[in-house]
Amino acid sequence: MSGFKTIVLRGLLVLAISLAAPTTRDVMAAETAAPSTAIHFTFDRPIDASMAPFFLAAKDGGFGTERLNVTFNIAAGSPETLARVAKGDSELALVDINELIRFRGKDDAAPLKAVFVLFNRAPYAIVARRSRGIHLLPDLDAKTVGVVDGDLSMRLWPALAQQNGINTQNVKFHKMSAAVREPILSAGQVDAVAGFSYLSAVNLRDRGVPGADLVVLHFADYGCEAYGFAVVANPAFAATRPEAVKGFVRALIAGINASIKEPARAANEAASRIDDGDRDRELERLRTVLVDNVLTDEVRRNGLGGIDPARLERSIDQIAQDFKFRKKPAAGDIFDDRFLPPVAGRLIN
Repeated sequence: MSGFKTIVLRGLLVLAISLAAPTTRDVMAAETAAPSTAIHFTFDRPIDASMAPFFLAAKDGGFGTERLNVTFNIAAGSPETLARVAKGDSELALVDINELIRFRGKDDAAPLKAVFVLFNRAPYAIVARRSRGIHLLPDLDAKTVGVVDGDLSMRLWPALAQQNGINTQNVKFHKMSAAVREPILSAGQVDAVAGFSYLSAVNLRDRGVPGADLVVLHFADYGCEAYGFAVVANPAFAATRPEAVKGFVRALIAGINASIKEPARAANEAASRIDDGDRDRELERLRTVLVDNVLTDEVRRNGLGGIDPARLERSIDQIAQDFKFRKKPAAGDIFDDRFLPPVAGRLIN
């Protein structure tokens, strides 16, 4: 009789386990299928290798790990991008932080803030040919510089010229379209061109201009305090979904680290998203960006993504030399550090 009871009890135990098992699987499935947060992310310009960290964050599953469903799109410049974020059409975006500063200087500006700085140094530069007698910034005296209408670097030229004792009346600016910026310089029709260092310099070398004949006059080397591209957030989204913003930042940091460790793979990922993208050119572009704009001494000391408030205030003062603020913003109006991980999670080895 006792043997019979044992068999019955064992049967009941097996039945109980079999009934419980689907419940456990259901819980695991529910956790796996937890709804993700949709983020429409806008770039303010066409794709290039400087955006590779975002693409690796997507490809390597960084965004997925943070339960984020990120889609990318492109706008025609920072003003249009900021308008999208202000309206809520994009939750997050990459813009020139100096355009954000100008945007916030309006009376009725939406309270947009940057939550992560990708470029610790702005990429503003004048790219010149040594064969035209240009080696340093003061050598631009009596020279002709090609400038694209709306070029962001030129908005800080007055402050830079004043800081370096350059008479702006002695420098001639030749307006042109972006499509002919590098061809005009390579053909010798101008002595130099203004723009982003990692675009014009790399493009010119690709056009056959000898690297030894090119000099890149980085604004940052001549006293420009400006930061560069930064991630901005829609204020309502940041307030209601702060963990999503923090998760995005964590994934982006992982993408930056992956780009540093595997630049060729990162450049390939960016080039694959560009029509007729050249992997070698984009690899050179990415390496230039990492050295000149991302991995600065400040970043090595303080980690990725943050700002020095005093430096940001100085950069706002420099912008004010050529821009009339209706309401001059302070550093706290421009950058919000609440979404950054602790410094230990942002340091570069």
